[in-house]
Amino acid sequence: MWYPTLVEPCEGAPKGHPMARGRSLTEFQKEFPDEASCAAFLFKRRWPDGFVCPSCGGDRAAALKSRAYTFECYGCRRQTSITAGTVMHRTRLALTVWFWAAHLMATHSNGMSARQLEDQLGITYRTAWLLAQKLRRSMVNPDRELLDGVVEIDQAEIPFREGDAFFEPGSAGKILVIGAVEVIERDTHQSKPRRKHAKYLDTRSGRVRLAVIADNTAASIEAFVRTNIKPGTTLLTDGHASYPGLAGYRHDPRVVGKMAAHVVLPWIHRVFALVKRWGLGTYHGLRRKHADTYLNEFVFRYNRRFYRHTSFETVLGLTARHAPTSYWDIIGRANPRKGNATPRRTPRSRKTATGMRRDGIGGTENGARNQAATISQVPNIEEPGTTQ
Repeated sequence: MWYPTLVEPCEGAPKGHPMARGRSLTEFQKEFPDEASCAAFLFKRRWPDGFVCPSCGGDRAAALKSRAYTFECYGCRRQTSITAGTVMHRTRLALTVWFWAAHLMATHSNGMSARQLEDQLGITYRTAWLLAQKLRRSMVNPDRELLDGVVEIDQAEIPFREGDAFFEPGSAGKILVIGAVEVIERDTHQSKPRRKHAKYLDTRSGRVRLAVIADNTAASIEAFVRTNIKPGTTLLTDGHASYPGLAGYRHDPRVVGKMAAHVVLPWIHRVFALVKRWGLGTYHGLRRKHADTYLNEFVFRYNRRFYRHTSFETVLGLTARHAPTSYWDIIGRANPRKGNATPRRTPRSRKTATGMRRDGIGGTENGARNQAATISQVPNIEEPGTTQ
């Protein structure tokens, strides 16, 4: 369902630029039926006014036949791919697979697990997992605006899953999560709701921020607040001792006592309830290692819940530049191909004209023998019969 009055520009989008157009499933199938249509769409988004070389600024280039979706500048000979700098950087998958995966993850209300992408796209589970992880990392705009106005903030514990055993929430571990949500007026959609005494009137939730923190100390809470909330904002809290020490923010504590927390802080606890149900229903329990990535995906969906069909380009990383993420960056290990050369226990053998020769054995002698043979075979142009 569409809510035209609630549509607002995407976070971090340049002012004056129109929002991306929403596409239904039928429209998407007609617009991107093959690789050529996907490549043309990426070219238009990367260079709206025609090709521009990122090195010399030249506007003339040739499309290479040896490398897909790559153009070579006539001036400096630099080769530039239309997927460079996006989530599809150095991909070996078809562009249609990327487009379909981005469309499914952007439009599906509850998200798509790697197992669902495997079934929908007909790819292996490992490919689907890596594809989903890269798309999730492109959902966060590094230049997004901070929360302001009136913000509810609190902490909660979320169960996480370990290993491949059956997930049981009662016996699972707990992840400490901190969250903040804007409290906006329902009619005007402004972040400064009307207030009567200590109560805000006719409000709803706005934008959300979530993150995993190590503990409930003032340092962890302050780091989250200063990273996600604009100075001068009114913070509605449960009276935790860490909040009064925040300089530059107005603290409005709501001491809970024996009362249920969702009564005095309704919107942030509604977000926590949705996160727990989403993690259990879609992913059957979140993993501690990638918890922040899944929380960012939830934030992306929640902030665009009224216009999620327009988020397709954001998921592909076309509206915000992200550093390309590799498989080794995602799993947190060093790429063995970029480290020091692994010494061989036994020397490698090579096939030569005289047979198999082991590396490092007889190399100098063979080189000297070949050089001597070459010198002895130098033709003498003054002596007949020495030239051919």
